[in-house]
Amino acid sequence: MELVGISRSKQFSPNHTGNDTQIFHLTIEKLIAKGCKIREYSEEEFITKELPYRYYFGMYRDKRSVAKMKILEQKGCFSINTARGIECCYRNNMTQTLIKHKIPYPKSKIVSINQDVTKAIDELGGENVWIKRGDFHAEQEEDVSFCKNPKEWNTLIQKFSHRNIQSVAISEHIEGDLVKFYGVMGTNFFYWFYPIDMNHSKFNQEIINGKTHHYPFTEKKFQFICQKAAISLGIQIYGGDAIISSTGAIHLIDLNDWPSFAPCREKASEAIAECIYKNFKTLSNYGQNKLCVNTKI
Repeated sequence: MELVGISRSKQFSPNHTGNDTQIFHLTIEKLIAKGCKIREYSEEEFITKELPYRYYFGMYRDKRSVAKMKILEQKGCFSINTARGIECCYRNNMTQTLIKHKIPYPKSKIVSINQDVTKAIDELGGENVWIKRGDFHAEQEEDVSFCKNPKEWNTLIQKFSHRNIQSVAISEHIEGDLVKFYGVMGTNFFYWFYPIDMNHSKFNQEIINGKTHHYPFTEKKFQFICQKAAISLGIQIYGGDAIISSTGAIHLIDLNDWPSFAPCREKASEAIAECIYKNFKTLSNYGQNKLCVNTKI
């Protein structure tokens, strides 16, 4: 099979450029070992080039990349993750989708920055809240912020306004152990760990919940919730964060398309390659590998 791999732009790998690059290239190695021919493109190249291929996989996140992949998919191409799945992981979309599908998620409100956020925060039960940019993933530290009082949240809203970010997702703060997880649909791969214990961090926000208490919880239930969330968003290669409360209650607080898998990248790359290979091998029985399409956006 001939597959196109699209790497992630550095802009969308804040503090994790090396990790994202490694999991991507390890996956390519595993696919080549399975007999696949891989054509690799950067996001920038993917956006500007006309590519006559049918099967794509990658870590692309630029909104222009997503728009172009949507056109390709409408014309009969396939992507893992899909363009729709990646778009569903944008903060507002993710929040609405997980709540709609009854995934255990913190009480949340999506608010325009032109509105007074005080009412929304009062409805969430207090001043300690998380305020996150709503239109996309976090690109810098302030995009996911813990706010304790009106001064902090008003200052943050003003910063978002200056960056032309039009809406925010506001969520209640839940006390408990922070857990990070990774999964690949259609395989046996699922991995979780406590980031505080492993000094694993992107923006040092993990310290908000303090030291890990290792509250007991049902791992099978946790995996089921994570998989259900990924299915609801339409992504096959995924990872995210959850809070385990002192009672063992599980709340997902974030879910992303194709994260870095940094603590487990060797096994993860095997599972990701298996997922991609199996899906495209099945699809390849129903059409040619190349497809001439116009994908100008």
